[in-house]
Amino acid sequence: MGQDLDSGIPPDRPMRPREPRTVIDAEVSLRRTGHHGYRVKVYDASAHGCRIEFVERPNLDERVWVKFEGLDSVEGLVCWVDNFVAGVEFAKPIHPAVFDRLVGMMR
Repeated sequence: MGQDLDSGIPPDRPMRPREPRTVIDAEVSLRRTGHHGYRVKVYDASAHGCRIEFVERPNLDERVWVKFEGLDSVEGLVCWVDNFVAGVEFAKPIHPAVFDRLVGMMR
């Protein structure tokens, strides 16, 4: 299947998250394979993923690690890209109770 060159979203991958996301306005640490980590803005999150701003445009299916304050790094995969903002799907969902605590800390 081809890729939509304007948005970086393959036609078989919707930009909509699989579950409702909680709007947050916070910074997290982001690390890309072969690079040092840096702070970035996260716009929203769910137990399954987040919408995050990158310093450099990421590649689809790029593996990244997102570090929320108070949690171990969460491995994820870039599943859509729109300029420097991308959706990251976590390799393993965050436990619901841990996610609720995380949201409470970020608000």
